[in-house]
Amino acid sequence: MPEKAAAAGSGQTGEPSSVAVPLPGAASAAARRPTPPTSLQVLRSLDSGPRGLLEREAQKRLTRFGENTLPARRPVPWPRRFLRTLRDPFTSVLLCLGLVSALVSAWGTAAVTSALVIVSCLLRSTEEHRADRATAALHELVATTATVLRRHGSDAVAQARELPVGELVPGDVIRLAPGDLVPADVHLLRASGLTVHQSALTGESAPVVKQPVDAQARCAAGTGPPGAPDTGDDLFAQRQLCFQGSSVASGSGTAVVVATGGGTRFAAAYDRSARRRGASAFDRSVRGISWTLIRFMLITPPLVLMANAALRGRGLETLPFAVAVAVGLTPEMLPVIVTTVLARGASLLAGDHAVIVRRLPALHDLGAIDVLCLDKTGTLTQDRPVLDRTVGPTEEPDPLVLHWAAVNALWTLQLAELPAPDALDEAVLDAWDQQAGPDAVALLPVEEYDAVAALPFDPVRRLSTAVVRPPGRFATHVLVTKGAVEAVLERCDLDPAERNRLGALAAREAADGLRLLAVARTERPARLGPYTPADERGLTFLGFVALRDALTPSAADALDVLARRGVAVKVLTGDHPGTAARACRDLGLDPGQVLSAGEIDGLCDEELAGAAGRAMVFARCTPAHKARIVDALRSSGHTVGFLGDGVNDLPALYAADVGICPRNAVDVAREASDVVLAEKDLGAIDHAITAGRRSSGTIATYLRITLSSNLGNVIAMLAAGLLLPFLPMLPAQVLVQNLCFDAAQLAFAFDRPAPSVLSRPTVLRPRDFLRFITAFGLLNAAADLATFGVLALALHGSATDGQAAFHAGWFTENLLTQALVMLLLRTGRRTAQRRGGGPLRAAAAGLAAVGVLLPLTALGPLLGMGALPPVYFLLLATVLALYACGLGWARKRYERNRRSS
Repeated sequence: MPEKAAAAGSGQTGEPSSVAVPLPGAASAAARRPTPPTSLQVLRSLDSGPRGLLEREAQKRLTRFGENTLPARRPVPWPRRFLRTLRDPFTSVLLCLGLVSALVSAWGTAAVTSALVIVSCLLRSTEEHRADRATAALHELVATTATVLRRHGSDAVAQARELPVGELVPGDVIRLAPGDLVPADVHLLRASGLTVHQSALTGESAPVVKQPVDAQARCAAGTGPPGAPDTGDDLFAQRQLCFQGSSVASGSGTAVVVATGGGTRFAAAYDRSARRRGASAFDRSVRGISWTLIRFMLITPPLVLMANAALRGRGLETLPFAVAVAVGLTPEMLPVIVTTVLARGASLLAGDHAVIVRRLPALHDLGAIDVLCLDKTGTLTQDRPVLDRTVGPTEEPDPLVLHWAAVNALWTLQLAELPAPDALDEAVLDAWDQQAGPDAVALLPVEEYDAVAALPFDPVRRLSTAVVRPPGRFATHVLVTKGAVEAVLERCDLDPAERNRLGALAAREAADGLRLLAVARTERPARLGPYTPADERGLTFLGFVALRDALTPSAADALDVLARRGVAVKVLTGDHPGTAARACRDLGLDPGQVLSAGEIDGLCDEELAGAAGRAMVFARCTPAHKARIVDALRSSGHTVGFLGDGVNDLPALYAADVGICPRNAVDVAREASDVVLAEKDLGAIDHAITAGRRSSGTIATYLRITLSSNLGNVIAMLAAGLLLPFLPMLPAQVLVQNLCFDAAQLAFAFDRPAPSVLSRPTVLRPRDFLRFITAFGLLNAAADLATFGVLALALHGSATDGQAAFHAGWFTENLLTQALVMLLLRTGRRTAQRRGGGPLRAAAAGLAAVGVLLPLTALGPLLGMGALPPVYFLLLATVLALYACGLGWARKRYERNRRSS
């Protein structure tokens, strides 16, 4: 049976209505349940009273209990944040290589690698510190005062004062009004039509009725209005309690503070959230690639030493060369490139779309997201209802039902002097104002009735009544009642069979995701005496007003864009299954089978992983359910983003690869999130995913190009070291070559990847990288080995210094091939031939120029490079042309195989 929560204003239900059916054994269960303490007992236990605390006593308690603030998490000091960045695998590898280089007196290599480590750590720690400062500034958007009753003396009159929330103490008596945030955990003393939004704590989208224990006791004893609430065993269902983090939807109340600061339920959820997040998609990817390269690097120096010792009789004099080869395999610029790309992407995202990335690697994780989990309310739907249709007793559309519902809504609002109509009344009045057609024109405008009296909404009666006099009929009063289905039906003159039929009709409409208001009326002789709830009897049933959630205007387009980007959306909500499914259908989505909390509980982890991949909507979810679903999706290999804004979302925010929240989320949700949006909008998430894919695509391109080129060079150097009687390159030449390539690689940080990168999630998969760099690395090594033959042919019979010329020739060829790789593996051959520049083309051109000109300058002899005969350049051009053709063919084949897989 769908659970029901009354909303404010006119007895409307917060979820699809259904007719209440007593459960067997309910009375005995209620008898066993502990009786909650009365208001007087709570006040006595807190040594307080209805007039509030004395000022001096409040000050003593403030000293004793501390300020009413959440336990502060100390900000991470900047030096500690800097040192924490050293945990990055590549950064650690570079640091170790720098130390080894220093041990073998390769001071140039040691200086370069150390500088790269420092720059990378500075960039990352500075950007994350800036993101934390931007998030901390959002705290200013939260209300900070409460209305408190305090006295200056024992006989003084209590005065209502606005005090900072931090000064509240247990025993303070506060007043609650519509729109107020509940500043602490409180026990209600008095309430009038009070309903509270607890969505930040429980995920319920509808407001919950709150009332003191004394009123509940009167209802249970039969001396109060019908429809006594059942408090249930859930703490948040205790109607005499309101909790920090919730807000007043309607009505007013007076309450005593029972817990503040770290003693609140809000703080308890905050403490449970303070745990380490598991490894994200970025962490897993970088770790996999890092360990693959680390294995290569650990094997390379021993191989070089053993091979040179066995075949050439060289000893430890080859150790600097072996270290230089290992450095050559390492993408030294990776930490700098990754940090710069992510920081630049995060900065542009914050400036252009007001999206704050609090943890830089989360930007890559955004690009890798293929499943986005979110709630329904505020994302797919607005937090307000709209009219769907009206249904008469014969199940046919009837405009008369809307007419009388609008009469009730308008004159109840006017006569009861409510501060504002509730959301469902607003929907009824808006629908009536927009009504058109001959049937509507024939009806009397609702403003022309004469108002007589009003019985405003009572959360226990769950209905409201307006008494009006039709124009010209002075002897007649019309009572118009509107509210919850079961509450109205029991006040109508209906035989049991008809009541059951209408109840079944309401249940069917509720199962279809609609919220129902029942409307009834009766005519009575005019009188001067007051009207009471006892007059709400003998009504004639008119029909139902069916309302649905208003869709967020941009939701349909945003969902379509996300689907084109390969992101599957999962709706995790605490609402009724029919409500969630209806919202999806209205947005053009097929919800398929909706999994409810009970069904989720019946599945083991493996079964849930399969079901979560197939299902789209999960209803009646508790915080534990949401986290379990996210874990199940991640265990299936998905990269999961979760959008949440309440304390109830904390477990799922921590379980996801990327936790996302809007800036108006509760403080602890913002602290738990990796990404903070300006608004709870799917369009902003699409912008964030796009920025993430651009950054990830750039990083992936850099890794493919650099690692394949480096691997080819290392293979060629190992082969040359075994074939040649001298070292193929001197350590200084390796260092200069790496510096030139590293400088050119900085252009990747300002590159924009191809549009095709945005069409699918970008994930750095170690196996894919290994296949790519192996294939293209072997092709690069083949070009290097071909250059050996060209050098042997060009230098044969030449009068030049063969060793110095060989070093110069290979140095030139290495930089030219790396420039070709930067162009052809990045953009493809056709795009590289188009007009236009760009940082990558400029960097490739500069790299090629250095490769050709540097051996000809005065630096050439200083680095051990000699002059080359002109014929070499002609032969080299032939090798490079063949290499470019090979790269183009291999790239096309790789892309074809990738698309087919």
